[in-house]
Amino acid sequence: MVAALAACSGAEGSDMRTPVATAIKDQDKVAGAPACTATARLIPSCGAWWGLAPEVFTGAPIEQALHGAEARMGATADVLHVYHRGSELFPTQAELRLARDPARPRLLMINWKPSFDHTWAEIADGALDARIDRLAEYLRSTFPERFFLTLHHEPENDVDASSGSGMQATDYAAMYRHVVLRLREQGVRNAVTVMTYMGAPNWAAEPWFEELYPGDDVVDWVAMDPYADDRVQDFDGLVNKTREEYAQWPGFYRWMQLRFPGKPVMVAEWGVFERPRDPGFKRRFFESVRRQVKRYPQIKALLYFDSPQAPRGDTSFDSNAEADRAFTRLARDRYFRSTPVPRP
Repeated sequence: MVAALAACSGAEGSDMRTPVATAIKDQDKVAGAPACTATARLIPSCGAWWGLAPEVFTGAPIEQALHGAEARMGATADVLHVYHRGSELFPTQAELRLARDPARPRLLMINWKPSFDHTWAEIADGALDARIDRLAEYLRSTFPERFFLTLHHEPENDVDASSGSGMQATDYAAMYRHVVLRLREQGVRNAVTVMTYMGAPNWAAEPWFEELYPGDDVVDWVAMDPYADDRVQDFDGLVNKTREEYAQWPGFYRWMQLRFPGKPVMVAEWGVFERPRDPGFKRRFFESVRRQVKRYPQIKALLYFDSPQAPRGDTSFDSNAEADRAFTRLARDRYFRSTPVPRP
């Protein structure tokens, strides 16, 4: 695997792009369909979905947050990223209204951590089956539309590799499989499943990293959550982060190309932190996304994490006027406006 990764480390690019793009396009061809449509797995045949988690950690209700963020960026979102935990039932009534907006329907990306009190191994052994069944009944009766579902995103920093912890990488994979299969057995067939990695080289270097993956039969999309810290200068560096101390690691997008050549990639969270000494950085970064995103055709959804008080800094896209204008141009780019969101 290391040799193969090293071999692809120079290819963000043309030598890897063509077969990936062809594979995804072939999945999406439907006789007599419009030029740009979405498949049953919600893969847009043209461009990529544009989405966001709006005004996170501000305390604003989700409808107010989304409408506020859309007004600020001068564009609407294709995908709304929301977060749920434990026994919460989803989508909420507010989320349903946003998904079913007759003027502008939106896809939901629902991020669910099933429990903070049970280990992954316990969940895989059935400890939360009643909770899963209750959710399945709610989904069947309330929300038949297709939606994205990710389970316990960014599991890397919750792994406890010690024997018997119940939180080993293999336990995560078993938990994910159990929840998805249980939901399907209970009649939930509209969840498009997403496996979300952190997207950081240090975690990818761990010996258990490959053991996290639950299996192709229960994962429809793969995702990463990269943020532009001081070591990232543009979009290329965001989706293909590398570090000198992990010389064999080619970057997350390159790894995903090699590891999942037929699956769509979602950037499920991305954000640009404020740089007080460089107020023009956000503007330049958003401009780089617009220039460079087409180099990555396997990326079929880009969901911004908009928060003035994210754990590591301010990721609001309009922290200054130049950044706001650049983000608006990006949000309105034809690449993100080419495939209509399926109507309920």
